[in-house]
Amino acid sequence: MADVPGSDQPTVPGLADLLELGRRARVSTSPQELGFLLVNDTHALAKYRQAALWLLQEGVYTLSGVVQAEANAPYAQWLERLFLHLATSSSPALRTLTPEDLPEALATEWAEWWPTHALWLAMPAPDGATRDATPAANPATSPVAALLLVRDETWPEDVQVWLREWTNTWWHAFHALHHPRVRSLRAGRARLKRHFSNDPERKWWQRNLVRWAAVVLVVLCLPVRLTVLAPGELVPAHPVVVRAPLDGVVDTFHIQPNQVVTKGQPLFGFDEVLIQSKLQVAEQTLATAEAEFRQTSQQALLDAKYRPQLALLQGKIEEKRAELDYLGEQLQRSRVLSPANGVALLDDPSEWIGKPINTGERIMRIADPADTEVEAWLPLADAVALEPGSEVTLYLNASPLSPVQAKVRYMAHDAVQRPDGMYAYRVRASLAAAIQHRVGLKGTAKLRGGWVPMVYWVMRRPLAQVRLTLGI
Repeated sequence: MADVPGSDQPTVPGLADLLELGRRARVSTSPQELGFLLVNDTHALAKYRQAALWLLQEGVYTLSGVVQAEANAPYAQWLERLFLHLATSSSPALRTLTPEDLPEALATEWAEWWPTHALWLAMPAPDGATRDATPAANPATSPVAALLLVRDETWPEDVQVWLREWTNTWWHAFHALHHPRVRSLRAGRARLKRHFSNDPERKWWQRNLVRWAAVVLVVLCLPVRLTVLAPGELVPAHPVVVRAPLDGVVDTFHIQPNQVVTKGQPLFGFDEVLIQSKLQVAEQTLATAEAEFRQTSQQALLDAKYRPQLALLQGKIEEKRAELDYLGEQLQRSRVLSPANGVALLDDPSEWIGKPINTGERIMRIADPADTEVEAWLPLADAVALEPGSEVTLYLNASPLSPVQAKVRYMAHDAVQRPDGMYAYRVRASLAAAIQHRVGLKGTAKLRGGWVPMVYWVMRRPLAQVRLTLGI
């Protein structure tokens, strides 16, 4: 070690303290620990009353005697102005200070906070490091960190050399552990530029740009499952559709929506007034025809000319009896019974009462609660190839943490128009296991296609949009 100015040989206690501080700096594990070490334990090399550590990108970082500096305190704000002034005024890396060396605005508060003599120890940015966008008189040599020590006595030159050596050692350890936050776009760009800059001392395959390009290329070539999202719903797999058996008006409903029904249970009934009146007329007409037939039969016994009329009257009776039987069947069909066991799926029954209905119009469905599957509507832009057996996961809006697993049963060849006006392909998927969710719950279905490279998964939609826009 070089001789300390002002003395023939370096003092043994000072050298031991310097080595001990250097050892503690090397074993420190965090920037906060190093900051505390600098402002508090430097006292072993030189006596002082207060110490402050400042970083260009973070301001006042550590103060002696406190655990954490309060940035909004008047003392910290004055220190911030003082450090910025010294950092931007081309001050030497090592110098002593008194209030007379400062502008009047800063010197007036000196006596309030500090004793007379201060020592400025600046630490410039290491080679390749990035400074913040704070203006400086000489950005190439302006410090990115500084330590100020204050006391009542002057600072001898030999003490300054000891402190300079110690701060150099400390700054090397601190810079290895400290990773300042990027607080400006310019600093972020500079950090990225430094990271990807071409280091002439490295071979081409060791440069960060080449390495990251290789990582991106490998990631883009990795196989991933092609997945798309589509609106989904739980629907009955094989429901029994209950349709209107005749033209008429619904008079009453015997069940409520989502009610469990059994086979043969009354569901609803049509208005029977018209059928009953037609049935009564048919009964009277049949009775009249039978009476006429009996009268003609008696006359045919006495006069042979009435015998040919018997066949005509017999046919008329059969016609009226068939009409009566038909009206009787209509009366029975107007009382609709459940064709199977299950749950009645219908909207508000009051909307059907009094509404004219044509034969074959769907009224409701009877579904088995255990016979459920997933129905999804795949938009045209996401119409990927889905083979039977492809995996489908339905995330229900009512129960997003309990997804429903299913496998594609079929995908429609033709797109149909949905109520919202969009065209989509219907996809049906069979459940992989029994579930407790009821029919009718909606959510988002995640459909998984085949394996494709990551680059295709990322660029599929952008490329489709480019082709749609440019027509290529």
